[in-house]
Amino acid sequence: MSKTYLCTAIPYVNGNPHIGHVMDYVLADVYARYCRECGNEVRFQVGTDEHGNKVYQKALDSGLTVEEYATQNSNKFRDFIAKLNVSYTDFVRTTDADHVRRCQEIWRRLKDHIYPAEYHGWYCEGCESFVTQTEYDENHGICPDHQKPYQELSERNYYLRIADFKADIRSAIENGTMQILPEFRKQEVLKMLDNAPDISISRPRKELSWGVPVPDDDTQVMYVWLDALSNYITILGYPDAENQPEFTDWWPASAQFIGKDILRFHAITWPAILLGLGLLLPKTIVSHGYVLANGQKMSKSLGNVIDPIEVLNKYGVEALRYYFVRHVDTFADSDFTWEKYENAYNNELANDLGNLVQRLATLCCKNQVNGVRIDNGINDDSYHHLMQSFEFTKAIDYVWTKVQQLNKSIDEQKPWELTKQGRITEVVEVLQKLSQELLQVAQLLQSFLPNTAERIVATFTAEEIITPPAAPLFPKAK
Repeated sequence: MSKTYLCTAIPYVNGNPHIGHVMDYVLADVYARYCRECGNEVRFQVGTDEHGNKVYQKALDSGLTVEEYATQNSNKFRDFIAKLNVSYTDFVRTTDADHVRRCQEIWRRLKDHIYPAEYHGWYCEGCESFVTQTEYDENHGICPDHQKPYQELSERNYYLRIADFKADIRSAIENGTMQILPEFRKQEVLKMLDNAPDISISRPRKELSWGVPVPDDDTQVMYVWLDALSNYITILGYPDAENQPEFTDWWPASAQFIGKDILRFHAITWPAILLGLGLLLPKTIVSHGYVLANGQKMSKSLGNVIDPIEVLNKYGVEALRYYFVRHVDTFADSDFTWEKYENAYNNELANDLGNLVQRLATLCCKNQVNGVRIDNGINDDSYHHLMQSFEFTKAIDYVWTKVQQLNKSIDEQKPWELTKQGRITEVVEVLQKLSQELLQVAQLLQSFLPNTAERIVATFTAEEIITPPAAPLFPKAK
């Protein structure tokens, strides 16, 4: 049995879950379920990033202690992940005592690559990121994501010497040891790597009080990226368990799922940290695009933010998972509108799949076809190739062609006409074959729509005469 370790980016707890968070969780969960279907043992990390000025300020504004605020919002993300039916195994909080202690030991182990220096330049508090002069000039001094001017800073920080690792990072990317998907993102990273500066990994305590203290320097606090990125290995017990199966059986990660906005940190900073620790790099970094609203990036100022909880409450988790895998491209920026969502629900889920299940179950019931059997396991090389390539949108498109073909087969074979003609043996054979094909489709859908797949299997493998589902899988929305 192979072991698969999957990681998702941990969101800040300075606000509620938003629609963009759906992508990390659902894509990683689709792959986790697929790996389990293939017989792999899976560990699957999620969590929350709880340090930094944004969290501290939000706590003050809310009239809560920072610990209370962080816990409250961490629980919101835990509940949200549960609503998405995400099959994670490990939840990390960066305020966990073990994580804090392990981060400090990681700092100590990186000390040969860390140096103090004065910083004078630009900073975006919204991104919690230092900004190069080139970025400042390209964006005309305004953060494109937060629409606020960059701050000018002068302070003394500790830096991680990225220059020590550039050659090894480039080699790992080019030879595929660390695969970056999609290909065009890989090329972006290679270009960024040429001019990647050494990165600040601390800030003065007077500027950032809520964070992991820097070992042996009470005046400094670890900067968010070293603290947050390290969660992927601290959750496995590193460095305490560095020579134990808890860590060695699982690292390096099979895949890390992130948004394109944090690709630089995961494809350059994180590998530098790992190389500095003498650890292997993650095997694959899957970088997805933005979820747009009518072609525009969502923002509170534009009033076009979609609340994922509203989407869940209105149509349920299976519909949301379906839309975010099939209609939000795995790698590219994609649009969300209520019109597109409702069309996908009514015309594809309700009409294509829901109607197929209802029609076939009713025909089986009338003709006493029951207890249909199917071999376990997926024997479909095209499907496996797409899933193993992380081409989830193409994979569910492929499955949907089978759904549509099954609908067409029912119309062409007209089992109801065979019944009228008294050709009962032929009717049973046709319905059994169609039911077996639908069960095969259910197996392919299990990673994407686990609840739906389970209902289909339960309906058509029942030992007693199949009865039509009490309610449609996807009742048409009004």
